Amino acid sequence: MPSSESAHPPPADALDSRRADLRRMKLIAAGMLVLAIAGLVLAEWQGAQGGWAWVKAFCEAAAVGAMADWFAVVALFRHPLGLPIPHTAIVPESKDRIADNLAAFVRDHFLEPGTLLAKLEQADPAAKLAEWLAEPGNTQRLTGILQAAVAEGLSLMDDDAVRRLIDKQLARLVERWDAPGAASRLLQLLTQDGRHHELLDSALKQAGVYLQQPEVKEQVSDMVLKYARREWPKMLAVVGWVKSPDTMADDFAVKLTDALLDEMAAVLNEPGHPLRQRYHAWFEGFIERLQHDPALRDKAQALKVELLQHPALRDYVGSLWTDLKAHLQANLSAPDSPMAERLQQAMARLGKELGRDPALREAINRHVLSVAGRMAESMRFTLTHHISQTIKGWDTPHLVEQVELGVGRDLQFIRLNGTLVGGLIGLLLHALLLLVH
Repeated sequence: MPSSESAHPPPADALDSRRADLRRMKLIAAGMLVLAIAGLVLAEWQGAQGGWAWVKAFCEAAAVGAMADWFAVVALFRHPLGLPIPHTAIVPESKDRIADNLAAFVRDHFLEPGTLLAKLEQADPAAKLAEWLAEPGNTQRLTGILQAAVAEGLSLMDDDAVRRLIDKQLARLVERWDAPGAASRLLQLLTQDGRHHELLDSALKQAGVYLQQPEVKEQVSDMVLKYARREWPKMLAVVGWVKSPDTMADDFAVKLTDALLDEMAAVLNEPGHPLRQRYHAWFEGFIERLQHDPALRDKAQALKVELLQHPALRDYVGSLWTDLKAHLQANLSAPDSPMAERLQQAMARLGKELGRDPALREAINRHVLSVAGRMAESMRFTLTHHISQTIKGWDTPHLVEQVELGVGRDLQFIRLNGTLVGGLIGLLLHALLLLVH
């Protein structure tokens, strides 16, 4: 498993700077050790008497302290001088234990549900959200983020799969749909308060307007004349000596349309007209047949299936997703689209409502705490395991290098302090010995 550092390495300039700082501090610490040893050799060469005795005491203790601290610092990261001394190379040898301990520490101190929920409740997320949404720039940025997220989601969708899903769901809905029952219920609604008679009246009025048009009367006249010439040509020729057939056809068309208009007016003006009664009886009978006539119900169901399987309908259903997706993408790509404007207005209204409605804030806070509690409990051990396994999977030399680059420079000060403090202790011990003797 690659390490997170290798997956996201720091910039080369930062690594070079850290390595240079670490080398410089190591050289300074090593230089202090060399000076202590050189001072010790020089003091011995001078006989280690008088002032040189003090130099020897200082340098001897400083050298011991420097070497001891060098051993301690090196032992954290590797075996000193390459020797497999027990309890050295602590970081690489204890990587798994460090991983488990770090994961447990995060679990117990950062992911403990009670602690998280207490801090979350204290933060009052609903109030924070209201304050944040009160800024127009924030709602605009959030709108842009949501638009981009939805647009990205749309671009990742498989159009053919979506079309198949829509087609499948539509087929399932239509299959479960009781077409005769739905038609029966619809017609029953029309019969309430005589609304089906209003439908008849509207149809008669429209027919009356149609029959009153001159071109309609001309069409009726042409049809009558054409029929008479085909069926009674000889009679029409004889009658033609008395009156023009065209004139007779025109007169007949006028009388016929006038008769139809008079009959329709009578139906409109007489609630008990026989035609209206027959229409009502047919309507009621048709509703009854839709409910109980197996043959009619089967025909209605067959018509439903035929309609569902019609190529035009399937092509239309298939184009719905294409049109919807194109419409959404056009709205999502424009920051000033109607969709973006309505979304921004909705978020601004939400911010205002949260600001002035304590009950709404309390409800949202309760919901957030409930969701956060469930998530914290379910993710606590998952994240702990993830942290532990991730650290265990890191490349050991790389991990050691990164830890050393992170804290190694500061650890070199231990070596420097050990050199100086050791020297001062050497002076103190030499002074005590002089006092004793």
